[in-house]
Amino acid sequence: MEAHTINYEHIFQLERVLNKIQDFDILLERILLEARKIVRADAGSIYVREIGVGKEESIEKLAIKYSQNDTLSAKLAEGETLIYSFFSIPIDKKTISGYCALTHRLVNIPDMYNIEKDAPYSFNPEYDIISNYKTISTLTIPLIDSDDQLIGVIQVINSRNDAGETGPFSTSDEAVISHFATAAATALQRAHSTRIMVLRTIKMSELRDPKETGVHVNRVASYSAEIYDRWAYLHKIPAVQREKVKDILKIAAMLHDVGKVAIPDAVLKKPGRLNDEEFRIMQRHTVYGASLFGNLHSPLDEISRDVALTHHENWDGTGYPGWFDPVAGKPIKTGENGNPLGKKGEEIPLAGRIVALADVFDALCSRRVYKEPWGEPEVLNEIKKMRGIKFDPELTDIFFDIYPSIKRIQALYQEEETA
Repeated sequence: MEAHTINYEHIFQLERVLNKIQDFDILLERILLEARKIVRADAGSIYVREIGVGKEESIEKLAIKYSQNDTLSAKLAEGETLIYSFFSIPIDKKTISGYCALTHRLVNIPDMYNIEKDAPYSFNPEYDIISNYKTISTLTIPLIDSDDQLIGVIQVINSRNDAGETGPFSTSDEAVISHFATAAATALQRAHSTRIMVLRTIKMSELRDPKETGVHVNRVASYSAEIYDRWAYLHKIPAVQREKVKDILKIAAMLHDVGKVAIPDAVLKKPGRLNDEEFRIMQRHTVYGASLFGNLHSPLDEISRDVALTHHENWDGTGYPGWFDPVAGKPIKTGENGNPLGKKGEEIPLAGRIVALADVFDALCSRRVYKEPWGEPEVLNEIKKMRGIKFDPELTDIFFDIYPSIKRIQALYQEEETA
């Protein structure tokens, strides 16, 4: 099979694009997509190095974050995305990805069903059988940061030529994807630093409010990104704009309850339901959070302000805080009683409407000091019942359309068991 023609100028342009993406997970997905395009791979996966804690020592592993497969995706209905299982593997020589991670070496295998007998790694065809897809060639590349530390591994699968024939990856493929992996690792290192700063801010909230856990905000942010992505697809938002907003929204959604740091402990940590006065105090977290982003310097500031301020607004206008200016600290529109009028329908920013749905779903599924987690049927019935009352009807329909993706995210970010 003939080697692919490599467009190095395109790769240099990609480096600039990757460095504009702020969210770590969205960047991972884009890196996998672009890596596959560069070497015309039909499928692929991207793994991230994680450190777990064993009984006596820390355990390094590779956790799969995204998988893509053009052949399998072509069998889905329009707009649907491929659902895959999350799993992790040890960083050792027994698997190809593990070997690549351990040795920091690229691994190019032309035929997975005929791996050299003296190779330390092997191939398990079980997934091929389950998915009805045959893996033939693979190219596995380590992602190494500027400190020579492993970030993760990219594995691209089944090189395709112009005729759609599958063959091995070439030496020129090795060279170009190695160059791309260096640029990708630099972008990931920067995005990881951004995520660490966001998570530290959330950790500050968690110290005040035990409900504000890292897994909770990651779930809400990931649900929100998936809901927006489908909404943008249905509204024919251009791909570049769609990815940009999805990237910003995911970070903003993680900060939706940051204003709770200003709520008194007597209210925030009360072990039970709040009375009317306490609830009015708690409602102020939306205004406090939005005021942190009062001086808008970027689209992230704007969307973060909208999310913090409006994620408790209701579609029918009965939510809070309503028409209120968080910077001036006073209502914009008031009713006869002098209180702010509630925002309703599309008066509520799209980002706020999305996070409202994602946040309530996660809260219903989660344990609280005043309640046990609801069962799945009860949660879904409540979401349906609140369609057009609490939640945007269109976004509610989208939520149910992408529910398999919601469940996948829920499985990824699970609460740690406590004794």
